[in-house]
Amino acid sequence: MKLIRLHKKKLEDYIDDLRTHKRVAQKEVYDLISAKMLSVCRQYIRDIHYAEDVMIAGFMKVFTNIDKYENKGNFEGWIRRIMVNESISFLRAQKGFDYIDEIEVKEEVIEDDIELSMEDIQILIDQLPEGCRTVFNLYVVEGYKHSEIAKLLTIQEGTSKSQLAQARKLLQQQLAILKQQGVWNGIK
Repeated sequence: MKLIRLHKKKLEDYIDDLRTHKRVAQKEVYDLISAKMLSVCRQYIRDIHYAEDVMIAGFMKVFTNIDKYENKGNFEGWIRRIMVNESISFLRAQKGFDYIDEIEVKEEVIEDDIELSMEDIQILIDQLPEGCRTVFNLYVVEGYKHSEIAKLLTIQEGTSKSQLAQARKLLQQQLAILKQQGVWNGIK
C-alpha cells in the first residue's frame, strides 16, 4: 500500500532535524531538491557523471556544515551557493580555468523568433570555453556581480567582464550559424 502525504513539508522545515543529523531528514532534503541541484552543477560541468559526483559532495558539505547556516536568507539559496562553489572547486582541481583572449567575432543581431529548448540552450552554453562558460553562468544564471565573480575565481574584475563579453559574442555567433543552417530545434 502506497502512502500519500496530505501535508508537504517545506525545505526550511527540515533544518532542525538536519542539525541533529537525522538521516531521514537528509534523505528527504536530498529527494526534495537533488534534481535542481544537479541542474546547477550541470551548468558548470559538462559531464553528467562528474556533475552528479559534485552534487553528492555538495550535499555532504550541506549536511556536515548545517550549523553554519544562520537562518538568514533562503535555505535553498544557501545550498545552491554550496553547489556552485563545489562545481568551481571541481573545475579548478581538474585543470584550472582556461580564459580566452579577446577574439574577433562578428556581432550579428538575430531578428527571428528563436525557439530553443532548455536542453538546446544548455548545449550551446556547453560549447563555450570553460572560463567563459563559468563566468556566464555565475553572472547570468546565478546573478553574481563581477566583483564577486573575480573574488570567487581569483581573477581580476576586468577578466570577468571580458569573459562575459566573449561568452555573449560566441553565443551570438553560434546562433548566427544556426540561423544560416535553418536549424533551431534539436541541436546535437
